Amino acid sequence: MEYFNIAPVASLIFVFTIITSLYAFYDHSIYGKFMLHPYSVSKGHKVWTVITSGLIHADWMHLIFNMFTFVAFAFTLEQLLGSFKFGVLYFLALILSDLPTIFKHKDNFNYNSLGASGAISAVLFSFILFNPVSKIYIMFIPFGIPAWIFGIIYLIYCAYASKNSRDGINHDAHFFGALTGLIFTIIFVPGILQNFFTLLTGSR
Repeated sequence: MEYFNIAPVASLIFVFTIITSLYAFYDHSIYGKFMLHPYSVSKGHKVWTVITSGLIHADWMHLIFNMFTFVAFAFTLEQLLGSFKFGVLYFLALILSDLPTIFKHKDNFNYNSLGASGAISAVLFSFILFNPVSKIYIMFIPFGIPAWIFGIIYLIYCAYASKNSRDGINHDAHFFGALTGLIFTIIFVPGILQNFFTLLTGSR
């Protein structure tokens, strides 16, 4: 209950995403209803899937990885942004992170996308603006990476993977979700860039 008190929106998103994803694991027909299908959306059909596709995941590993990342940053970020701004950021990122994918695959009938990675990337990069010198830990790497350095590496990798990877992961959603998080926070949090550079340089 403590999490619901300090971060009610993040708590609801967390619980609802897990429930919806688990239900999809049990009833595979949910995938057909909830997955993003750019071909359909570009023609004005199933437009709601820009939201619902972020509520389901491909498998346990996909769900656990996304929810672990969400928990690591979202509850703190909601306290920093406020619940209303956090909610707007999350759902705006679900939409905006999918738009490039819709445009890119609008003629590909066989392409589908799902998962909350675009919105979670937005959460992560908004957090980085607030805490650029905090450490981010990655599996199998025994030391923390400064958040601002991780952010640069992440964007470079996503841009590269979008053009060259054939792993089936929607790297465009990761990249544009991250940009959404940065732009939203810069616009709606006065002084955030000054805070970022002050922390980065260690000046007062």
